[in-house]
Amino acid sequence: MGALQGKVAIITGAASGMGKATAILFAREGAHVVLADLNAAGGEEAANLASQAGMRCVFQRTDVTSESDVAALIARATSAFGRLDILFNNAGVGGAVGPVEDTAAEDWDRTQAVLLRGAFFGIKPALRAAGGGSIISTTSVAGFYAYPTLHAYGAAKAGLMNLTRSTAIQLGIDRIRVNCISPGNIVTPMIGGVQGLDKAAVEEKFALTQPIPRAGQPEDIAQAALFLASDASSFITGQNIVVDGGMTIGMGRRSPPPDPTQPQTRAGYVGPSFAPAG
Repeated sequence: MGALQGKVAIITGAASGMGKATAILFAREGAHVVLADLNAAGGEEAANLASQAGMRCVFQRTDVTSESDVAALIARATSAFGRLDILFNNAGVGGAVGPVEDTAAEDWDRTQAVLLRGAFFGIKPALRAAGGGSIISTTSVAGFYAYPTLHAYGAAKAGLMNLTRSTAIQLGIDRIRVNCISPGNIVTPMIGGVQGLDKAAVEEKFALTQPIPRAGQPEDIAQAALFLASDASSFITGQNIVVDGGMTIGMGRRSPPPDPTQPQTRAGYVGPSFAPAG
């Protein structure tokens, strides 16, 4: 029997990267999964792969910045599978990048909407109908380990860490656990798009930035999410699980200098990995 046998989960940002890997793992471990994303083609493909790996899964196109979309997503889970036990707020974008003085207000707001307001909409309905459950959000080491060109992203992730703690206090009485995961350098389409590099080059670069000499993979985050979703973590709430290969304990084996040709050194907005940067 799988670690999530009989459970129903929602995963946002599930069309690629960490969300897709988690959906496949959750299905393999016995959970029905509703995958949510703006990328309909990628989401349908990921749902099919997850279904082939284990339990039946479905896709719902969802804009996490829309409260009505998130409400419809939750309704889809209960109508399709009868309950909802696990909610993984994983949708994300690079968002506004570049010097703070050049950051446009609208790019700042769009970043906060996806990364922070979207998670708030996911947490807000809670999981009381099922008698408890697990809420997980993807934060980032950027929420406490500052980067000079990720002001909006870092602020949103720091805010989400605190939202995790405050809601864990409120919802614990209802047997709802609220935790978050802070990935380090994980090779995903979003990171690859930000770097403007191919996968092999990204992996080679990332392997130099932490004590464990390999790049982080989406499956590393999926395994952490599985632990937090399962009964193995039934006495854990309000915590931030750092999955970074040891990057934040020091300077790494050799940190490459900033590359002035990369987008982080210029002002702009890095959108979904499946859409052109705007």
